[in-house]
Amino acid sequence: METKSFTIAIDGPAAAGKGTLSRRIAERYGFHHLDTGLTYRATAKALLDAGLPLDDETVAEKIAREVELAGLDRDILSQHEIGEAASKIAVMPAVRRALVEAQRRFSARAPGTVLDGRDIGTVVCPDAPVKLYVTASPEVRARRRYDEIVGKGATADFEAIFEDVKRRDARDMERADSPLKPADDAHLLDTSEMSIEAAFQAAQSIIDAVLSRNA
Repeated sequence: METKSFTIAIDGPAAAGKGTLSRRIAERYGFHHLDTGLTYRATAKALLDAGLPLDDETVAEKIAREVELAGLDRDILSQHEIGEAASKIAVMPAVRRALVEAQRRFSARAPGTVLDGRDIGTVVCPDAPVKLYVTASPEVRARRRYDEIVGKGATADFEAIFEDVKRRDARDMERADSPLKPADDAHLLDTSEMSIEAAFQAAQSIIDAVLSRNA
């Protein structure tokens, strides 16, 4: 008998706290976790490492289909150069199709999965039994990113980060292919004035209610 997977889809803009929340949820329920943004970064890194062009959709799609989703290294893939390269290939429809297929295969892992990104509840896993849309104001998200950078001993310019957050929001929300938006049946979690613990408790209540209904 096939074991059914339980999928939790988490979407939201950059620095809203969805990554931290997703990892905590996966740990709490013993589910597999995938930060789908890292799949684009891993594709970009593979292209950069091989000295391949970032503007050839056919080549980028081939590399995207070879990316191994298990064990993506967040620290390495968070490098600025990789992020810039990822933003160039993420707009390619063929690359998006290849990675969405891989993400869907990942979502079927038992006993359950937590996927976070920009289009999980709307495109990747539209039938997920739990969908969360985690957001916060641009100012709060810029402040979090600023504090994170300064906390690591580096220097940062708050205004520059704030402008970057707004630019990324516009790019994510206005793109033609899989724009960032809440799924119609997503639960909204605004973390602007909410601690990660409070957000986790709110998410857990939603998930537990659905799990008990599905039991």
